[in-house]
Amino acid sequence: MREHDVNETEAAQAIGDCELAIRRRFAAAPSRVFGAWSDPAQFRQWWAPEGFGITLLACEMDVRSGGSYRLVYGMGQADTLTFHGTYPDVVAGERIVWTNAEDPEGAITTVTFADAAGGTLVTYHERYPTRAARDEALETSAMALPGQLDQLAALLAV
Repeated sequence: MREHDVNETEAAQAIGDCELAIRRRFAAAPSRVFGAWSDPAQFRQWWAPEGFGITLLACEMDVRSGGSYRLVYGMGQADTLTFHGTYPDVVAGERIVWTNAEDPEGAITTVTFADAAGGTLVTYHERYPTRAARDEALETSAMALPGQLDQLAALLAV
């Protein structure tokens, strides 16, 4: 990512057999960007991707090492989808690590926040138990993340 690419998301990149990563630079301090990922009131404003027909109905987050989360999405009239897991490692302003416990093929996600040229470089990294699970994510959920990060950029600009 070039130094001047503020608010430009890199495409998801496969790393090795079981990992993927996406990077984006934001024109906001790491503490501000970290807050948008760790404060449920802010997180629910940008995490559900627009244009995918889903809404975030419930957002429970205890973002601390040893904490947990539960996200419930509405999909259409009656369908819901629940994601849950734990935060095994959180360093305020620097890193959030969470598990995706609802699926045995779920990833361990690490988001880092690095000071970069007056803003923040966010690296979103997922490690899957199998290559097949990683490849499926590259074709599905990773496709939504650039739009979600656009929504985050809009929130941070306010």
